[in-house]
Amino acid sequence: MDIARMKAELRRDEGVRLKPYRDTVGKLTIGVGRNLDDTGITEGEADRLLEDDIGRAIADLDGALPWWRNLSEIRQRAVLNMAFNLGLSRLLGFKTMLADLERGDYEGAAREAIDSRWARQIGARAQRIAMMLAEG
Repeated sequence: MDIARMKAELRRDEGVRLKPYRDTVGKLTIGVGRNLDDTGITEGEADRLLEDDIGRAIADLDGALPWWRNLSEIRQRAVLNMAFNLGLSRLLGFKTMLADLERGDYEGAAREAIDSRWARQIGARAQRIAMMLAEG
């Protein structure tokens, strides 16, 4: 079978939607007719999405906070975890925490992370991230 032709026909007939929507019978759908209610996604697909999302968050951080690459790997993972969770624009709202990190005041950065509405909302995750920031 000519898979390329089949893909083109399905794209034409199903359409391509990059955000979830409800199809004509109310099923949550995405992409080229992927029925998320009944089919969902595979572990492999979830992992590929995660890799793409991590890559996007890294690129965002590189563009907005080029100094973040000078942090230890553990602190980089903490900042990336926050960027992944919050999105870049909300992370950039942590001005004091980011300034503390940039100048090497890791205890201050951890305090700022914990003393936030974000930390109160996500609980244990924020505690883990703050520990990573403090201890590096």
